[in-house]
Order: sequence, then structure tokens, then C-alpha cells
Amino acid sequence: MNSKPSQFKLKTLSQQRWPWLLLAASALIMEITALFFQHVMHLEPCVMCVYERLTMLAIVAAGLLGAIAPQNVVIRLSAFAVWGVGSVWGLLLAMEHTDYQMNPSPFATCDFYPNFPEWLPLHEMFPWLFNPTGYCSDIVWTFLDYSMPQWLIVSFAIYLAIFVVVAVTAILPSKKAA
Repeated sequence: MNSKPSQFKLKTLSQQRWPWLLLAASALIMEITALFFQHVMHLEPCVMCVYERLTMLAIVAAGLLGAIAPQNVVIRLSAFAVWGVGSVWGLLLAMEHTDYQMNPSPFATCDFYPNFPEWLPLHEMFPWLFNPTGYCSDIVWTFLDYSMPQWLIVSFAIYLAIFVVVAVTAILPSKKAA
């Protein structure tokens, strides 16, 4: 009986299916929560909210992509790319959205209609998900004195921090046994 106990290895975490599914599930829970706020609590999403939803969906997509074949380098790297871009873009959008709320100005406002390509008008294709009806500077909900975009800053920062740790450890060379 020379079997070693199973170890949790951060380096090989991205080569397993469950972490990718956990990533997708966590971002999907965020999306479902946003839809609950919109359709049950009747809070109107703004353009920035719609863009933030899109970046959260990118993280869902990254998790699902990585779960397809986590051992495949091309798929894993593609999933990492989508995860990283979604996290950074989401963080930047949430910071900009927070600025609209904390420093309201008639000269610095967000658009009323989303800026999607003509060939992919998501707000017309899926209005229940991507049609903005609110104003970016309105603070319509808080929890522990943080507004929704402030909580999104926390969320996207966590996604980004986990991305950096997992991606860097996956890239670093393995230590040779002495």
C-alpha cells in the first residue's frame, strides 16, 4: 500500500472540471440575482448594469468553456482569456458606474441606450436581460451602505484575484523533487 493521499494542488486546479463549473455557477448566481432585482423587486437596470451583466455572462462562458475539456491546453487558455477579460472589463465598468453614482454630474452621464453592434442588438433580442430602463446615477439598492456597483467592484476584484492566482500558478514551472 504505497498510495499517497490525494492532495489539493493549485498548479493543476485549472486542469480539473469542477473549478471551472464552480466559476460558471458563481457568475450564474450573480446573473440570477440581477434578474431577481429587476423582475421581482422591480429595480430598473441602467446601461452600465446591462454592460456589467454582459461581463458577468463572459465569466459564465469562461467557466463553461473551461469545463468542456480542462485538460486541453487550447480550450483552457481560451477560457483563461475570456475569464481575465471579463473580470477586468467588469471591474472597470463597475468602477465607472460607481463614479456616476458617487459624483453625479449633468455633464458626465451614461447613455440611455446600450451601444451594441447593429448586427447583434442584444437589447432588442433579449430585452428581459439587456434592455436598460434606469439611470446610472440612481442608487436604487444598498446593502451595508454599499450600492450595487460597489458590490460588483468587490465581486469582479475577487474574480480577478482568483484568476491571477490560478493563471500564474498554472504557468509557473513545477518544482523538482529534491
